[in-house]
Amino acid sequence: MKVKQVSVFLENKSGRLYEVCKSLAEAGVNIRALSIAETADYGVLRLIVSDPVKAMRVMAEEAFTVSETEVIAVEVPDVPGGLSGVLGPLYDANVNIEYLYCFVEKSGESAIVVFRVEQIDEAIRALQGGGYTVMREEDVYRI
Repeated sequence: MKVKQVSVFLENKSGRLYEVCKSLAEAGVNIRALSIAETADYGVLRLIVSDPVKAMRVMAEEAFTVSETEVIAVEVPDVPGGLSGVLGPLYDANVNIEYLYCFVEKSGESAIVVFRVEQIDEAIRALQGGGYTVMREEDVYRI
């Protein structure tokens, strides 16, 4: 139920995001979700992709600084309050969220929330105990 996230460190200069996306496209790796956090000098591109092993290899071959992180992906109703609802079990279990990002396949259906947490196994138990579906990695990669 843990999902592999690929993180790419990018210099804050024109064209770097394009180069990553072009390299992944040429390798046949589909981007399922992404988030970018930036500072003045660099950015961190966090990706959920169709084939994280291939993405890691391609990024390393292209001389990008890359790492892999375990995250969890949770189905959340795409309604007002959906996000606050899924946060409740984590709050109750005292699980610290380092960051999260979301995406929606089709409006009105389930949204997917990707969480990076300190206590990943505790988070999975809390979310499942709260009635939420923690997605299997294969299902996330195929979205």
